[in-house]
Amino acid sequence: MAAEARSPRARYREQNRAEIKAAALQQLAEGGIQAVALTRIAKDMGLSGPALYRYFAGRDDLLSELIRDAYDEVAQVVGQVGAAPADDARAGLHALAGAYGDWAVAQPHRYLLIQGTPLPGYAAPPDTLLRARAVLGPFLKVFAAGVPTAALRPVVEEMAVWVRKEKGVADWVAGGTGRAPQDEAAATALAGTVLAWSQLHGTVSLEVSGQYTGMGHRAATLLTTQMDTLADSFQL
Repeated sequence: MAAEARSPRARYREQNRAEIKAAALQQLAEGGIQAVALTRIAKDMGLSGPALYRYFAGRDDLLSELIRDAYDEVAQVVGQVGAAPADDARAGLHALAGAYGDWAVAQPHRYLLIQGTPLPGYAAPPDTLLRARAVLGPFLKVFAAGVPTAALRPVVEEMAVWVRKEKGVADWVAGGTGRAPQDEAAATALAGTVLAWSQLHGTVSLEVSGQYTGMGHRAATLLTTQMDTLADSFQL
């Protein structure tokens, strides 16, 4: 396998795949997900349609690769922040939210690819769920140290049922916090992460789609306020 990966044929294949994905991203930036067209990519690259299908089985296959790449990149960006030392959990939460928002604003077309309106008839591959969880993993560690207020108890109780019922969720939470499903900190971490993602998704989606234009405030300021409120709710 290693020898094949270093072969000229393998390098040529990977180069063409990278060029195809770059062309698709350009189309995505110019016209959204509906603009991604294999026939135009093939024409621009000087390839025949059948030749292009040697690299990707179809448009859905190409979109799946772009989605995987986007999730992996934002997970790396957020993960680097999560691995950095922080003075306290609140500061860590702000840093994570800021990194997520900055990535989305810098690459709105890729953000909307993974968080925007789904393409009719397209189903993302199952492994994207694991990639999405990797993006949010660092948030789990932040909220595991929290103590939810009484107002949040119903949410924490629902998360406790979820984390104890679903092995995949339990493994994800344990990987991010080191806590067993029966530990209340596991449910607290999951509750905080879900709430943080909901607020991030709402604010960032409105920002990248231009909905805040002319409203007299910046999404970054709003995110800071939202994360502070959430931190207060978990007494971080």
